[in-house]
Amino acid sequence: MMKFFQAHSDAGPRRPEETSPLSRLEAALFLSREPLPGRRLALLAGLKDISEARELVRDLNRRYRAAKSAFCVVEVADGFQLRTHPEFASWLFRLQEVPVEVRLTRAAMETLAIVAYQQPILRAQIERIRGAACGDILRTLMDQNLIQIVGRLEEPGRPILYGTSKRFLQVFGLTDLSALPSFGAAESKPDETSSPDETDSNNP
Repeated sequence: MMKFFQAHSDAGPRRPEETSPLSRLEAALFLSREPLPGRRLALLAGLKDISEARELVRDLNRRYRAAKSAFCVVEVADGFQLRTHPEFASWLFRLQEVPVEVRLTRAAMETLAIVAYQQPILRAQIERIRGAACGDILRTLMDQNLIQIVGRLEEPGRPILYGTSKRFLQVFGLTDLSALPSFGAAESKPDETSSPDETDSNNP
């Protein structure tokens, strides 16, 4: 759990307005467990606007590189997040407080890729593409918060439409869905107006 440390001195702690904008931005990034959208980051750091936040992020990354720091600020999941460089991953995973990396079976990765490139998509459409049932896999992906229900079709049974989550962007280091690698099969989506093989109204 994140802890706050307050220094004790005769002069007393500094007020936020007495700190530098760069320090306030770094502190906000350090304490946030999720990527901070630019507008939110600017508000927390007491900055004028998103443009100033972006410029300070670039400045902070320049300082990290110059100091050969373990940290960097990345733009991911429509926000900014303070992270360690990838080369530290194998060492950090030995520490108890570091979350366990996401591990997916080949079938789960295939299903996740179909959802990512074809979303919003029905379970029946996923199963037609894979040629196999995927109810259990969809539940697993939802339990890991990698996919989510994004809507329902306005037709009998109101079958569920699936899409990826914000955590999916975080895990795969994507700014947004437009950052997905190009994939030829993604250019043609399944016919969403066709009748699903089965109703998804009750089960994911």
